[in-house]
Amino acid sequence: MKVAVLYGGTSGEREVSLSSGKGIINALEKKGHEVIGIDFNPSKINELLTLDVDVVFIGLHGRFGEDGRIQGLLDMLNIPYVGSGVLGSALAMNKVKAKRIMESVGIRVAKDQAINAETFSRESFVLEIDYPVVVKPASEGSTIGITIANNEQELLAGIEEAFKHDEDVLIEEFIAGMEVTVSVLGKKGAEQALPVIEIVPKNKFYDYEAKYAPGGSDHIIPARVSDEITVYLQKNAVLAHQSLNCKTYSRTDFIVPFDGSLPVVLEVNTLPGMTPTSLFPDAAKEIGLSYEDMIERLIELSIK
Repeated sequence: MKVAVLYGGTSGEREVSLSSGKGIINALEKKGHEVIGIDFNPSKINELLTLDVDVVFIGLHGRFGEDGRIQGLLDMLNIPYVGSGVLGSALAMNKVKAKRIMESVGIRVAKDQAINAETFSRESFVLEIDYPVVVKPASEGSTIGITIANNEQELLAGIEEAFKHDEDVLIEEFIAGMEVTVSVLGKKGAEQALPVIEIVPKNKFYDYEAKYAPGGSDHIIPARVSDEITVYLQKNAVLAHQSLNCKTYSRTDFIVPFDGSLPVVLEVNTLPGMTPTSLFPDAAKEIGLSYEDMIERLIELSIK
């Protein structure tokens, strides 16, 4: 097939996307496909208007890639692409909206408080959650702009940092626990949850460096949780995928609390990283899919 791969982009996750794009292109070429690589940004829209390909593989992360905008453009151009559509991409990208939807179908989420840059006031703000809390931009990935606050001074500094990345910010209760992730793969209505991966970061928490630096974290497959918790995690990953209208593949991150309570969903990724240290390829490998076969499988599901 003739496949265009969009990578790079202009979001804070550009470096990650460059690495994902390189991996996807190499995999497709090894499978014998004709590949057009495009380091995409909004100024290159004209390249898409004249694109003559069988399918687009979106290797972008963050804004203008994972948020539904590029998906909408490709829909208008009637060009098939890999992954979720406009609605699923937009919903999953906004952590506030995604949490409300997941909560409505019975998925356990952390207590939170959402704030907006236009209405936020340092003087009148009252925190409704006990410390410590996690402060994060509502629509960023790769832990960009995230801080942990143990007091008011750290909280206000964290909010200021998060507002640099997004006008909407989410403040969540900090839950001490094991970080795990569950990838989902398959056509609509027949999605399969892949093995649960436990993430053991070398840093204090699973930050940008821990995610992408070689040796930044250990991935333990299967995660060291009970059979009952494994089933719970896989079931909820598929439910999260379906409730947010995701398509073809996704990856849902959880915290398994140390206090023995049920796991809590952190977020859903509609375009999981495809770098050498990424989690989705590790999960696919565990069920017998090499990196190249995994990329091919994602395209087959999208074309069908």
